[in-house]
Amino acid sequence: MGLNETEEGLAELIERGGIYRDIRGTNPREVLFDFIGSLPLIPSVPVNKLFAAVQEREALMSTGIGHGIALPHPRNPLITSKSEQFVALAFLDAPVDWNSLDGEWVDTLFLIVSVSAREHLQTLSKINFFCREENFYRLLHERAGQEDLLRFIRETEKTWR
Repeated sequence: MGLNETEEGLAELIERGGIYRDIRGTNPREVLFDFIGSLPLIPSVPVNKLFAAVQEREALMSTGIGHGIALPHPRNPLITSKSEQFVALAFLDAPVDWNSLDGEWVDTLFLIVSVSAREHLQTLSKINFFCREENFYRLLHERAGQEDLLRFIRETEKTWR
């Protein structure tokens, strides 16, 4: 895996999107409503449009990837500027049945909002890589602070260049 000079790293995307704690809900819809409602406003995308797009994608097939993680995202890009794309990380107040393939309930979300399908796939690839890293899982399980999470991601991404 490698980052080219113009490609944003996962740390930058999460830094832009933020890390949220104690997101509440008893099902995916409630969780996504609370989570998306916690995000800073995106000038070009009303909150209700983002929520509807993420719900529409979730209705097609669960974004629960296993090991307590889900990757909700709009099916089609909603933004047109690369500077607006982000990944927001959420730690749920309590695990929720997300219909994940492994049957494990979800307690961690990575909301992906990308400018294009290509950018979205690159971001998915980065998250997939990290989700195979034992130390990353440990940080997520411990609900590590933003500084520790971003430091780990940046240090790992440096080895990709």
